Amino acid sequence: MMYRIEKDSVGELEIPIDSYYGVHSLRAKINFPITNQSLDQDFIISLAEVKKAMALANHQLGLLSDEKARAIVQASDEIINGKWHDQFIVDPIQGGAGTSSNMNVNEVITNRAIEILGGVKGDFSIIHPNDDVNKGQSTNDVYPTAGKLTMLKKVPMLMSELDRLSDVLKDKADAFRDIQKLGRTQLSDAVPMTLGQEFHAYYSVVKRNMKRLEHVKSEITAVNLGGTAIGTGITAHTELSETVLPYLNAITDQQMTIADDLVDGTQNIEQYVALSDTLKVIAISLSKIANDIRLLSSGPNSGIGEIIIPARQNGSSIMPGKINPVIPEVLTQCAFVVMGNNSVIGSAAEAGQLELNAFEPVVFHKLLESFQVLTNGISTFIDHCVIDIEANEERCYDNLERSTYLATVLSETIGYTKAAEIAKESLTTGKTIREIALQQGISIDGKNEVSVK
Repeated sequence: MMYRIEKDSVGELEIPIDSYYGVHSLRAKINFPITNQSLDQDFIISLAEVKKAMALANHQLGLLSDEKARAIVQASDEIINGKWHDQFIVDPIQGGAGTSSNMNVNEVITNRAIEILGGVKGDFSIIHPNDDVNKGQSTNDVYPTAGKLTMLKKVPMLMSELDRLSDVLKDKADAFRDIQKLGRTQLSDAVPMTLGQEFHAYYSVVKRNMKRLEHVKSEITAVNLGGTAIGTGITAHTELSETVLPYLNAITDQQMTIADDLVDGTQNIEQYVALSDTLKVIAISLSKIANDIRLLSSGPNSGIGEIIIPARQNGSSIMPGKINPVIPEVLTQCAFVVMGNNSVIGSAAEAGQLELNAFEPVVFHKLLESFQVLTNGISTFIDHCVIDIEANEERCYDNLERSTYLATVLSETIGYTKAAEIAKESLTTGKTIREIALQQGISIDGKNEVSVK
C-alpha cells in the first residue's frame, strides 16, 4: 500500500494514498476503538448537509470563492447521495465532543473537492479542511446541528411503524368486537369485556404515543449554527446564522430555526433528554402490549390461551413441540434497550460543564440506537405476530363462564355478602356461579339479567 504523509499538531501519520480521510480522522480511529461501529449513515448525510449549507452561506457573504464553494458543494452532494461513506472511520463514541467526526467530514469533503479542482489529495493549498470547509464553524455548532437533523430523519421512520401498528390493532379490535371474554385486574378474574375492547385499548395508547412523538419534534428544531465554539460567534461572520438558515432548510426540507440564545443553545442539551423520554414512554407502552400478548396467548393448554399467535420457530432444544412467544419477547427486549439508553442520555446531559457538553457523542449514539431498535422491533412485532393473531373464542367463553365475574352481577340483586358466598362455593366445588345460583332459585340469562324465584 502507498501512503501520503499528513501532519497535525501532535505529529505525522501515514495515510493510505487513496483515502479521502486525513490525519485527524485516522488519529481518532486509533484513539477510540470503542464500539467497532461506524457513524450512522443519516448522521453522515446530515454532516454533509450542514457543510453544504455553510459553504453556500460563506460564498454569499463573500468569504469563499466561486471555485472553492462549487467544489465543496459538489463533494458534499456526493456524500449526501451516498458516496464516500466508507471514508467515515471514526467510532460514534469519541472524546472531544464530536470534533473527530466533524474533522472526518471536513477532510473527506476537502480531499474530494481538491480532486474536483484537479489537485491531489492532501494538497491543502487548494482547499483547506479548517480554513475553507470549516469556515465560520466549530464542532460545537456543526455536530449538534447535524445530530438534530439526524433525529428528525429518524422520527418519520418510527412514526410510520407506529402508524402501521395502530392500523393493525384497530383491524383486530374490529374483528374481535363481539367476542366476549373475561377482563382481569391484578391477574385475577374481574368482569366481562370483549376481546375487541382489549385490542382497542392497545390501539389507543399507540395513537397517543404518536402524538407525543410528533410534539417532541419541536424540541430539536432550534440550532446554534453561527455560534461557533461557545455561542458567542467568534470567527464567524455576524450575519452567518441568518444567512445559512434558508440554505439549511432548503437542503434538508426541514423547518429549523436559530436558537434565541446561542450560548444556551451550545451548552444545554436537555432537549435530547425530552426526546429520549418520549422514546422511553413509547417503549414502555409497547412492552406492556407485548407482555399482554404473551399472557393472553399463554398455554396452549395450561395458560390463558384466549388468543393464538403465530408459531415462528421451535421453542426449545430439549422439549419437543414447544413453541415460545419469541416475537413479543424480542419487542420487550427492545424496550429494555431504550429504557437503558434513556438513563445514559440523562446522565450525559447532566454531566456537561459550563459552556459545552462534551458528551453529545454518546447521547447521539444511544438516541440513534433507540430509534433503530424501536423501529425494527415494531416492524417485527407487526409482521411476525400481531397481523396474524387469532381469537380462541371457545377458550374465551370457557374462561368467562368458569370465572367469578357473575358474583359481581349477582351482587346488585342479592347483595354483596350473598354473592360472595356463592363465589366461594364456586371456587370450592368447581361448579360455575350460574349453576350454583340456579340451584338457589336465582337465574342469570345470556344477557346477565338476574331474576329470583
